[in-house]
Amino acid sequence: MEHPYLFLNTVFSWFGLELFAKKYPWVVYGWLVMIVLIVLAFVATRTLKLVPAGGQNFFEAMIGGLEDFMVDVMGEHGRPYFPLIGTLFLFIFTMNIWGLIPGQFGPTSNPNTTLAMALCVFIIFQTVGLMKHGPKYIKHFMGPVWWLAPLMIPIEIIGHLSRVLSLTFRLFGNILAEDLVLLVLFALVGQFFIPLTIMPLFLFADFVQAFIFTMLTMMYIAGSLEEAH
Repeated sequence: MEHPYLFLNTVFSWFGLELFAKKYPWVVYGWLVMIVLIVLAFVATRTLKLVPAGGQNFFEAMIGGLEDFMVDVMGEHGRPYFPLIGTLFLFIFTMNIWGLIPGQFGPTSNPNTTLAMALCVFIIFQTVGLMKHGPKYIKHFMGPVWWLAPLMIPIEIIGHLSRVLSLTFRLFGNILAEDLVLLVLFALVGQFFIPLTIMPLFLFADFVQAFIFTMLTMMYIAGSLEEAH
């Protein structure tokens, strides 16, 4: 999707890298989101206090709530995976809302970004299953009885691979549609500031999409940890 103006294109042009910024905006703005999150984490944790206040209080409440929810979904055996789940949610949500800022680009509105994250999730939950069960992990693909294995194994493999496509296109499609609606509204009635009135709706939609992606990740990892029946 072609944006009328992207701020980092101008910044990169100062260093002779404007072509790279124009060709790979999802990479450039993905890096920017990473830097912003790292800086926020550093600022929030550099002066930790026993009684939290300010930024520390906000982040502790948000991260603590997310961890409690994850444990409710996955159980205590899922707690070691919270750093992955928490980072994934914050990263996706920040990338989603980044596209709402004028002159910026939401990396999740490009399928390359969502595909990369979906592949990471796929590799992680398959690795978790192998580490937990070893060779017995194959039982997750064989069905309830052994004589159904020739039928169930191809179906299960296709089902697992389809999770990558599902994660990729659900997030990408919704964020791209949101960006297109926002661009059209600004082009048609931007002078009346009407698009600003529906920003809360877009923010809620961005939160929901980040939540769905991380929720599915939790479920896939939890399924890999379970014993095959």
